[in-house]
Amino acid sequence: MPKTVQSDRPLQLEPDPQRWKALIFIAIAQLMVVLDATVVNIALPHAQASLHISDANRQWVITAYSLAFGGLLLFGGRISDLWGRKRAFIIGLVGFALASALGGAAVNEGMLLGARALQGVFGALLAPAALSLLAVTFTEAKERAQAFGIFGAIAGAGGAVGLILGGVLTQYVNWRWALFVNIFFAVIAAVGAALYVHERADGRNRNKLDIPGVLLATTGLVALVYGFTKAASDGWGATITISMFVASVVLLAAFVLVEAKVKAPLLPLRVITNRNRGGVYLALGLAVIGMFGLFLFLTYYLQQIKGYSPVMTGVAFLPMIVGMITGSTQIGARLMNRVPPRLLMTPGFLVAALGMLILTQLSVTSSYTTVVLPALVLLGLGMGTAFMPAMSLSTYGVEPRDSGVASAMINTSQQVGGSIGTALLSTIAVNATHSYMVAHHGNPALINTAAVHGYAAAIWFAVGILVLSALITFTLVTVGRDAVAAPIGGGAGAEADDLAIPVIAH
Repeated sequence: MPKTVQSDRPLQLEPDPQRWKALIFIAIAQLMVVLDATVVNIALPHAQASLHISDANRQWVITAYSLAFGGLLLFGGRISDLWGRKRAFIIGLVGFALASALGGAAVNEGMLLGARALQGVFGALLAPAALSLLAVTFTEAKERAQAFGIFGAIAGAGGAVGLILGGVLTQYVNWRWALFVNIFFAVIAAVGAALYVHERADGRNRNKLDIPGVLLATTGLVALVYGFTKAASDGWGATITISMFVASVVLLAAFVLVEAKVKAPLLPLRVITNRNRGGVYLALGLAVIGMFGLFLFLTYYLQQIKGYSPVMTGVAFLPMIVGMITGSTQIGARLMNRVPPRLLMTPGFLVAALGMLILTQLSVTSSYTTVVLPALVLLGLGMGTAFMPAMSLSTYGVEPRDSGVASAMINTSQQVGGSIGTALLSTIAVNATHSYMVAHHGNPALINTAAVHGYAAAIWFAVGILVLSALITFTLVTVGRDAVAAPIGGGAGAEADDLAIPVIAH
């Protein structure tokens, strides 16, 4: 009999014959999660009027989702490692659909807010499972590049798609369909996943759940997101704002200490101390701050200053969607195996910064075709090109048992970045608008001019953030062109000391 040779190297299996069909349904699920963050924004004024939600409480329709989603992502990522990615994926889809049905049928404010929080809970289970499934399904370099190109385009463009869909549903059907529409996405993705998504037994993490880590990470992230939310509504110097930030620092610092000590941590520190993954998490989180600011200010600008309808506002974002798809699938995917990832991500962020720079020139009389259109195209191309290798590098070199939590980190960085961006840039815009009105003695004829001045001031800040993202990727992301195509566990030397962020020992 032939002798069996045991090896510690990852087992190279034949590609899944159903992998391209699986990609379709994984992508549909990702699209649902991403667009849900913006589809409700367009419907919010109608939902507020229908359910008699006060102006003070309307932000909770958005915040209830982001708090649950951002706070539980790491927990969701580890659950997918424990339960299995496919099982977590399908449970997340079913739960998201039920929560969406509950929200669409809401008869009062409490029912809607509870449903939005439940959407966040199941989204936190679904999102990391989707990315880790993708990472282990595509193992051949060229195919992996194509798959992550498609996934990155959807992740980047989903927010803008949500604006268009939300506008159409709100204007022509009913605000409730901004929630009901998720049921169709979820059912299609769940049935497709049951038929075509096949998870391999490649070292799933079966350790006991790190309960202290779960509690510290969840409460720490919730405190951080809630702190920025209160900063936007109550001000940066408010007692509740400062208290939340202090609590967040204490809780997250305790979380790091616990994770360094426990046997089976929720977030193994090796996942984030790799300089390449850590650089991607940080750069993408910062870039999303700028992107969320863009959605926010440009939506207000087009509707309140230029008089666009909800549908036309969504359509106005189409060039950015086309740019993202082009940047991700035609630029990023074609070059991913030819150049190091930082030579895609760094120029991508800089091109996006250039697009944002054009938007600083907005005025009340600006033309869509000469200012907004070129800015959106550049933003789409840049972010699409940068998103694709970032998604792939988020699981670069991790052990298979850590793929779920590594995938959760890329989602966590985006969700926390989005929450921070909305609060931070809103505060900058409001303060700039107020200062402008004071300088012009409160002249009511200049209200629109003052508002656009505030948008431009905040967008300048977003330009700087995107440049910083480019600098971070150029400095920290040092792997070669083969890294983004390496299967999980297959990045040679990925955990070597020369790739780790140095920790100063006393």
